[in-house]
Amino acid sequence: MTETLIDLAVRSLAGLVDLEVERTKYRGHARELAAAARGELIIVLGGDGSINEVVNGVMGRGGAGPGGAGPGGAGPGGAGGDGSDAGRPLIAVIPGGGANVLARALGLPVDAAAAIRRVREVIAAGRYRTIGLGLAADRYFTFSAGLGFDAEVVREVDRLRAEGRRESASLFLRTIMRQLYRGTDRRRPALTLERDGQPPVADLFMTIITNRSPWTYLRSRPLLPVPHPDFNSGLDLLALRRLQLTTIVSAVGQMLYVRNRPVRGRDLLSVQGAESLTLRSVRPIALQVDGEYLGETEAVNFQFVPHALRIVA
Repeated sequence: MTETLIDLAVRSLAGLVDLEVERTKYRGHARELAAAARGELIIVLGGDGSINEVVNGVMGRGGAGPGGAGPGGAGPGGAGGDGSDAGRPLIAVIPGGGANVLARALGLPVDAAAAIRRVREVIAAGRYRTIGLGLAADRYFTFSAGLGFDAEVVREVDRLRAEGRRESASLFLRTIMRQLYRGTDRRRPALTLERDGQPPVADLFMTIITNRSPWTYLRSRPLLPVPHPDFNSGLDLLALRRLQLTTIVSAVGQMLYVRNRPVRGRDLLSVQGAESLTLRSVRPIALQVDGEYLGETEAVNFQFVPHALRIVA
């Protein structure tokens, strides 16, 4: 993110909202700023990780009203909502990261300057929508979470970025191949899925849980485990019973090009519209939410929280 984009956001929004600009200084800082903010609107100029921190900061305030800090660049304002849905945050997103999954899923342009103009128009019109969130243990997520191979790839990409590598689709693809053949355990499935009223499903290698939204994007095309994303239809799960390149290619191909049914296959497990589910692992396993690696765990309860977040969109 450049100072030019921050200045552009400030100039564009000045006069429409009362801005107080805050810049994040370390991982977790956006969550702290959002938790302490007291304005009516939070505008986040950043990537999915910054957005996730802001969401968790606001949602963790125990029913307090919409916040007022702007981690990552542009800051909070004193306008933008109609005051309804008391206790729910009102957040605006300006893409400033690599994947920008949430921003694109909300229909915003990937170009930050164009997105700033769009956000200004929507704030001026007083429009917003309410979306549901996923909850992985005590961490909210806006579009996806993952256990196993998916999260291992995120962990490795984070490590490479810390070494100075630039985030890109090609970096993810190379990391996927390297992790598949040199890093992950492809012989011993660790995960078991548990749901109320259903028998457990064991011997799963990896799971993707989406908040009825794209899992991610491959360049400009969304990867959809189920068609027709709307953010308010519960959690969807896609799990792999075999961790082989052919299985991954089949799943990704369907997510890219099939738009009339959920992903399916002999080695795939699909669940749609779940209110809650639990995943247990026989050994510590990697976990990610919204593209942020959270470490290893042995059990996670996932819940859908309907109509949890107000988004300027």
